[in-house]
Amino acid sequence: MADLSLTIGGIRFKNPVLAASGTFGYGSEYDDFIDVSQLGGIVLKGTTYEPRQGNPYPRMAETPCGMLNAVGLQNNGIDYFEKHIYPVVSRYDTNVIMNVNGSTVEDYVALASRINKLEKIPAIELNISCPNVKLGGMAFGTNSVSAREVIRAVREAYSRVLIVKLSPNVTDITEFARISEEEGADSVSLINTLLGMSVDIESIRPSLSTVTGGLSGPAIKPVALRMVWQAAKAVKIPVIGIGGIMSASDAVEFILAGAAAIQVGTASFINPAITVSLIEGIKEYMNARGFNDINDFTGLINKIL
Repeated sequence: MADLSLTIGGIRFKNPVLAASGTFGYGSEYDDFIDVSQLGGIVLKGTTYEPRQGNPYPRMAETPCGMLNAVGLQNNGIDYFEKHIYPVVSRYDTNVIMNVNGSTVEDYVALASRINKLEKIPAIELNISCPNVKLGGMAFGTNSVSAREVIRAVREAYSRVLIVKLSPNVTDITEFARISEEEGADSVSLINTLLGMSVDIESIRPSLSTVTGGLSGPAIKPVALRMVWQAAKAVKIPVIGIGGIMSASDAVEFILAGAAAIQVGTASFINPAITVSLIEGIKEYMNARGFNDINDFTGLINKIL
């Protein structure tokens, strides 16, 4: 029987399929469609220390083979999370990971320190790559000095598994993957959305209130796959692949390119049960190819190049 389990930073994942932050809410939104506990993990929607209202509407727009979003990290803050959300997500029999955001290094550290006390949250995904906020976010993830500073500070404050989410809006993704590894990250996840724009030709205005937003969906898959492949060759820590995964074959491509696990985002809007389908599809691929262990073909493409 195919063994889909893997380990990242000492955490065991029952399979490599995770729900991506910002597309899966807090998990309970999908309870009517799937058993969330079947997944390898869920990455909760982005959380900040203080509540955020997000960006003005309109903040989503459909594009060919994808979508643009400029939600802006709307959330109720860590106090609300601890009181109302944490008791709910704690019941899932899977790895619940918090996506952590801030405007300053101090914001990130304060939030990570609070989460460090939550027993049922075994890892955080340090989001230094969000393109939809004016302060923090991508400003950290596209500057090597700032990236190093915030990762180092959070690593000192946070004792559990640290995953750093990288921005594709850089010249060399391997530089930021290496910085993450050097500063103590247990893993990197990539890619976050690409910076894009859409114009409504009838109103003669940008489709988004913020003008630009994050492009996701199948349109970005070739870019994401290339960056995951580059990052996986550059570092020894596990890489989590994200970007345009719509089918089991897409997921397998990322694993072959070096991803230890994958995250599914935009596809969940189209098919709320896609994550479970991917698990079965990966298992079928392994059985058909005679792979007994997920690690048997992780990064296999690099062994034949």
